[in-house]
Amino acid sequence: MILSKENLKNIDGEKVTKPTAEILELPERVIQFGTGVLLRGLPDYFIDKANQNRIFNGRILIVKSTSKGGADAFSKQDNLYTLCVKGIEDGVNVEENMINSSISRVLSASKDWTEILKAAHQPEMQIVISNTTEVGIVKSEDLITDQPPQSYPGKLLAFLHERYTAFNGSAESGMVIVPTELISDNADKLKQILLDLAIQNKLSWDFQQWLKTANQFCKTLVDRIVPGKLPAEAQKEIETELGYSDDLMIMAEPFRLWAIESSNERVKEILSFAKADKGIFIVPSIDKFKELKLRLLNGTHTISCGLAILAGFNTVKEAMADEEFSDHVLKLMKDEIAPVVENEDITYDEAVKFAKSVIDRFSNPFLDHQWQAITLNYTSKMQMRNIPLIRKYYALNNEVPQLTAFGFAAYIVFMNVDKDGETYTANANGKTYPIQDEFAEILFNYWKNPETVVENTLGDRRLWDKNLNNYPGFTAAVKSYVELIQNKGAKETLSNLHSERTI
Repeated sequence: MILSKENLKNIDGEKVTKPTAEILELPERVIQFGTGVLLRGLPDYFIDKANQNRIFNGRILIVKSTSKGGADAFSKQDNLYTLCVKGIEDGVNVEENMINSSISRVLSASKDWTEILKAAHQPEMQIVISNTTEVGIVKSEDLITDQPPQSYPGKLLAFLHERYTAFNGSAESGMVIVPTELISDNADKLKQILLDLAIQNKLSWDFQQWLKTANQFCKTLVDRIVPGKLPAEAQKEIETELGYSDDLMIMAEPFRLWAIESSNERVKEILSFAKADKGIFIVPSIDKFKELKLRLLNGTHTISCGLAILAGFNTVKEAMADEEFSDHVLKLMKDEIAPVVENEDITYDEAVKFAKSVIDRFSNPFLDHQWQAITLNYTSKMQMRNIPLIRKYYALNNEVPQLTAFGFAAYIVFMNVDKDGETYTANANGKTYPIQDEFAEILFNYWKNPETVVENTLGDRRLWDKNLNNYPGFTAAVKSYVELIQNKGAKETLSNLHSERTI
């Protein structure tokens, strides 16, 4: 039995949350550009949950721009799909399955462009959501008269112009535009591209004013790991349990965050689905969410990856299953990162709460996140995510952040690379790891003299934009940890450091 509207009546509602008949008849209120798993696992999840709670009462028209996959998979299942949430939340194992019914239609931009433009005439259509990856929000020279325009901004401008025309440029017909692409200032960049494109297309001054003033462009930050399709064996097991097959089934972790920047009351009213879940925030500034994610999630990943590999762990969940390593990571966040993240917008308690959610996410037994993948562009990630924390820690305490220094030492040891032509590799615990780091050549040359590798690495402004040797005691601490890791191994060094309470 395949998942479909007709077969819903035969599906056991005790095993999976399923929609009511009323939800399937709700009007389209959102046009969404993209069918990717992040959209289906986060915004579409929130909208579906709001509909289940009779809060939002609207569904999604999806515009599919790529030929890959086609829209047939969705129409075959009446646009229904199962979301399996698996992981740890607040220290408790979570496993739940829900049939998402938020999608009303999936139309192909190349085949159904006329139908897509007709949707601009629907009064209830008030929201634009997109995730076209970082290459989607780029300048273009599209003609909006093309069927369809090639770029996402071209398609969106054509849709908005159609709406402007349909409603005679009324202020009420303006839309709330919520891009979720993972680029800084995503909404501001999209708005400017649309304004430039409107000029290129010689659209009227009145339309340009409507575009600027009647439409609300909201910067956002999204955060949820959505691996997508389950492993074949796991999917078969769930399908057997639920009693139906689903080619669109995806998995997501329990953690979810969608921070939307706006102080506009109309925006809050239109985005009423935000009331349905604790993971959505409509706030005057999303900066605090960006800072928490960058420092406590991304920064912790980065400062820990070399140490984890040297300690013999391949995946994040494997490392976090080791109590000693897990305790080390939490202590790093609570003692050295959270205090310096604290500011007028972020309390220490908020930072610690976020840190604990990071531990839950790292510990998720259903995710196989490879530490090796985190070492991609290791140096530049350290520079962006961790170096500012060292400066702030010294400003607050005027002493060495010992756990950070230990992580830095692990980075230096891990980056003792071999070179074969233009290819670099690292070796740890009998395994060879490919290194993709634009500064690998510099570390390769510094390791030619092990006596000076620490001082030279810390002092290189090309790497860190500053000389880290100038921080009192930092060089000596890193050098000491490098020697311990080399002589005793990362795992034993970690164990000794904590048991002896030297950090």
